[in-house]
Amino acid sequence: MDQPSGRSFMQVLCEKYSPENFPYRRGPGMGVHVPATPQGSPMKDRLNLPSVLVLNSCGITCAGDENEIAAFCAHVSELDLSDNKLEDWHEVSKIVSNVPHLEFLNLSSNPLSLSVLERRCAGSFAGVRKLVLNNSKASWETVHTILQELPDLEELFLCLNDYETVSCSPVCCQSLKLLHITDNNLQDWTEIRKLGIMFPSLDTLILANNNLTTIGESEDSLARLFPNLRSINLHKSAGLNCWEDIDKLNSFPKLEEVKLLGIPLLQSYTTEERRKLLIARLPSIVKLNGSIVADGEREDSERFFIRYYMEFPEEEVPFRYHELVTKYGKLEPLAVVDLRPQSSVKVEVHFQDKVEEMSIRLDQTVAELKKHLKTVVQLSTSNMLLFYLDQEAPFGPEEMKYSSRALHSYGIRDGDKIYVEPRMK
Repeated sequence: MDQPSGRSFMQVLCEKYSPENFPYRRGPGMGVHVPATPQGSPMKDRLNLPSVLVLNSCGITCAGDENEIAAFCAHVSELDLSDNKLEDWHEVSKIVSNVPHLEFLNLSSNPLSLSVLERRCAGSFAGVRKLVLNNSKASWETVHTILQELPDLEELFLCLNDYETVSCSPVCCQSLKLLHITDNNLQDWTEIRKLGIMFPSLDTLILANNNLTTIGESEDSLARLFPNLRSINLHKSAGLNCWEDIDKLNSFPKLEEVKLLGIPLLQSYTTEERRKLLIARLPSIVKLNGSIVADGEREDSERFFIRYYMEFPEEEVPFRYHELVTKYGKLEPLAVVDLRPQSSVKVEVHFQDKVEEMSIRLDQTVAELKKHLKTVVQLSTSNMLLFYLDQEAPFGPEEMKYSSRALHSYGIRDGDKIYVEPRMK
């Protein structure tokens, strides 16, 4: 149901958490849990709010009475205002400045690009540690203002904002650990390097769905740009099409986790080949595409890598191959073992004083073999007894008495013997 336009934060808050509607239930057994202990609101006889407020998609356009916000929200630590109609940063500031313990703020899908964020407004966000601005179309100027006024910001989400370039902030943000900037259009590595300059303490960089092209940076420069990067997500980076780009990830001195799915370079390999080749090329990672790399898997992958490249021309062999040969030595190619069941065998057929070598199919039954032998031994199938002698069996011939039994079930091998005798009347 569409929400009416022009609603205030306080209006929505009172409606959702009024005594008549609280707990807010969506189905049997579901609702907001209210602790028995006081939550700091001097007006708790009217409202009793949880510390995590979810007010998304409520048609909020403004703050409402600031004194009431301060009275009700003194204890609130997380606030989700996504998918509302907030277009004025001043109204957002009125809300946030009256929530003194706020650490998480979600402003996704609000039309905030329609106004300019002034530094005095951004100052009200000072305590926020996690800020979500997905699909807000926030400009880089707005982001820079936020970075200057949020000294403790640790996680920033800037997805779906149509960024094609990155504008460097005049001030580095030393506190930021996680940057989630997926689903934009950051194709050139020169734009990504600006993120390293702005966020030198970055631990996690999520760049999925950005059509990133080749990593055009020297190894020394990459190490300086992202000295603390532990995890990178490059899913669907359509421009990564050579192994040298993957090798350059080794330049990040603390990298442990890599996500690399949906890139053209890897599409021609099987799932197993893809994983083994990546693990072998990235010796420091402990997690690939969300899965732990066990010690045994690493050794298997590195040995696979050696065998994979051993027949390549010298000019096409990667440097990593020589490193691994130093570690394991030159390996012999794996023997090719055909595990398919044998379809036919050569046996000796004995009848009276005659011996004839024959090739017989193992998928046929005893009855079908008898039909095949009719012309050889000149006996009718009803007057024929068959005995199978395994050349290694210690107990002598075994009568093949069950007409519908398949020959492969006897374990017949090349060189075994089948004896034919007439049935005694």
